[in-house]
Amino acid sequence: MVNKWIGIGRLGGDPEVRYTQDGSMITNFNLATDESYTKDGEKVQKTEWHRIVTFKKLAEICGNYLTKGKLVYIEGKIQTRQWDDKQGAKRYTTEIVASNMQMLEKKGEQAPEVNGTPDDDVPF
Repeated sequence: MVNKWIGIGRLGGDPEVRYTQDGSMITNFNLATDESYTKDGEKVQKTEWHRIVTFKKLAEICGNYLTKGKLVYIEGKIQTRQWDDKQGAKRYTTEIVASNMQMLEKKGEQAPEVNGTPDDDVPF
């Protein structure tokens, strides 16, 4: 069995940084990937949003160097977590647990503005 996810996209916002009780860093950020195709002679752009989580040294690198709009390559695995909310209802989230990240823009290269949220379609 294989659980491997690979994507290239832009950050929808700065990484959220938090720490475990033992002081290890965790970062979370949303990554937008897009595809385009032609439908009925019209170009259609579709954006998918992915929730990315990083731990330990990779989290430190992401927390220190990534910002909204940066173009990155991410490798990781897909994970679904379950918890009970305050009302006792079961909640789920699916995220990518990153094992590798590469920044794809040259130092000093200006990233285009990423507007929107994971609920909005963002053209690139």
